[in-house]
Amino acid sequence: MSLKGAFGHFKTITKHRHKVIAHCARAGILWQGLRHDLSKYSPTEFLAGAKYYQGTRSPNEAERELFGYSKAWLHHKGRNRHHFEYWFDYDPKTKMNSPVKMPLKYVIEMFCDRVAASKIYQGKNYTDEQPLEYFLRAKGRRAIHHETSDFLESLLVMLAEKGEKDTFDYIKMYKKSNSDY
Repeated sequence: MSLKGAFGHFKTITKHRHKVIAHCARAGILWQGLRHDLSKYSPTEFLAGAKYYQGTRSPNEAERELFGYSKAWLHHKGRNRHHFEYWFDYDPKTKMNSPVKMPLKYVIEMFCDRVAASKIYQGKNYTDEQPLEYFLRAKGRRAIHHETSDFLESLLVMLAEKGEKDTFDYIKMYKKSNSDY
């Protein structure tokens, strides 16, 4: 691990976290935004992030390519409820682990996270269509509850078609009026 990698990783995750906080505030879930991704500063996640830092993609990808899995990602997804991968449980009917529907507040945080990540990694080339494009590229390959996937996709489509202001206004209003989707 280099000092350059540690500094670069710290700068990237902090910039991302601040962007998520701002988005969560606009969506009416500021408290969640303030707690967003704090586990990235833990030794398990931070040291791997610094070691595999590249600046253009998640360091978890490089760790995964090297070992076949990412210890940092396994740690992260098990502690952060805004990741759909957190929401798996044993289904007594099928006797298998299956995705379960995420609570509304975590889907909203996931939306804020995806938009912020696109902005951080795309920089000045970011467009409101990119979070949707990223989502659609892996749509058939991810294990996510269908209702969660459909709701997230609807928000990403709204962002692509109507822009940030209308989408965040809608999310804030929707959350005030609904406890579910």
